[in-house]
Amino acid sequence: MQYEFTIIVPLFNEEENLLRVEQALSDYINKATKTSSVLLVNDGSIDNSLTLIEEICSRQEHFRYISFDKNRGLSAAIKAGFDHAESPLIGYIDSDLQTDPEDFNLLLAEIENYDLVTGVRANRKDRFVKNISSKIANNIRRSFTKDGMEDTGCPLKVIKADYARNIPMFQGLHRFLPAMILLQEGTVKQVPVRHYPRLAGSPKYHLWNRLGGPLIDCFAYLWMKKKYINYKIEKKG
Repeated sequence: MQYEFTIIVPLFNEEENLLRVEQALSDYINKATKTSSVLLVNDGSIDNSLTLIEEICSRQEHFRYISFDKNRGLSAAIKAGFDHAESPLIGYIDSDLQTDPEDFNLLLAEIENYDLVTGVRANRKDRFVKNISSKIANNIRRSFTKDGMEDTGCPLKVIKADYARNIPMFQGLHRFLPAMILLQEGTVKQVPVRHYPRLAGSPKYHLWNRLGGPLIDCFAYLWMKKKYINYKIEKKG
């Protein structure tokens, strides 16, 4: 089958959430406005995640997976998803399902006129410390990148595959996806989406990697922006 849209789901030690992921995304596929598939990216989980992933993909026609040899980090998982997706549109959602797959249809409704459409989490249901640290991190990133994004960390995005595959990903750069699309002279749009509390599993991020890590990554982004090569071919013969 030729898919129009691939949903990447990076995951690390999410055995408590995987059956919910299967149900939510299989339900979404039946409602999706584009012919859709799911690509589970196992980031070297050391729990029972891989066994569950294999079982899910054996019974779900539109699901497949790739699995790392060891934990490589979220940026690597997203990059692998970009590289292995076989559709003109690529989506991304976290395995904790704090965002709703059905809201992909809101983003897909806008993607024809943009190169990346990202969600903005409305009425966030996270704990106070996470909300405050995320807000501070977003302000820091926005001051460096000038991308105008209110919630660049929202784990619900749709990207045109040609742009996604041109992003020179390195560790931490998943926080800068809108900025990297703008660096390619692409266009971005924000759309409000729903947000829910985490029901199972444990967050993989803490105060340091929401604040300290992203601050360091901002300097890496500025270096990347200065050195980035961008060109468009007008003619060839």
